[in-house]
Amino acid sequence: MTAVLFDFSGTLFRVESTDSWLRGTLAASAVRLAEAEVTAAARALEAAGALPGGGDPARVPEELADAWQIRDQSAELHRAAYTGVSRQVTLPDPTLHDALYERHMDPAAWAPYPDAVEVLGTLRERGIPVGVVSNIGWDLRPVFRAHGLDPHIDVYVLSYEHGIQKPDPRLFATACEALGADPRRTLMVGDDRRADGGATALGCGVHFVDHLPVADRPDGLRRVLDLVS
Repeated sequence: MTAVLFDFSGTLFRVESTDSWLRGTLAASAVRLAEAEVTAAARALEAAGALPGGGDPARVPEELADAWQIRDQSAELHRAAYTGVSRQVTLPDPTLHDALYERHMDPAAWAPYPDAVEVLGTLRERGIPVGVVSNIGWDLRPVFRAHGLDPHIDVYVLSYEHGIQKPDPRLFATACEALGADPRRTLMVGDDRRADGGATALGCGVHFVDHLPVADRPDGLRRVLDLVS
């Protein structure tokens, strides 16, 4: 393999828990809730799948179904889909739904997996170009910069900037072209077998990792170094 592509959420980074997400948003607002209310709201938001990068909704409301399927194709669709899901949960101040969406884009809401810096740094030392290919509705580059991973990334290919989303092979092709890499000698690393598996249409190799909390996956990326050695 002469190049590696990585997914973002669940692969290189993991978003904070729904409980932390809600508490962080409340701390920055004037809204005060009793502890039991915070716990109940966090559970409801988690069940609704309101946290981008968190779990999937138990049920997508019918009126959001179409937008949900293509939510990563634009910033507007992404915000509308996730705030729409969030609004299925009653909160004491309606402005909290937009505040929650803003919170999830804050670098503080994300943590890199423990071996991400090591793996990306080793690839850099070996002269292996690296790209990030993500289904997302906002600019994740500040997250990489804040956590010190940006120097290891050669190109970012983000769905909302191209109007297409994985598993569409055009997104992977764009990344390979930007890296000057042959897709047949490129490895795609991700946690979503459907979305990230779309790279196989170009002949890319694919390696899957588990979308787990950061503390539960200390070395899930190290296998990548063996695959490109």
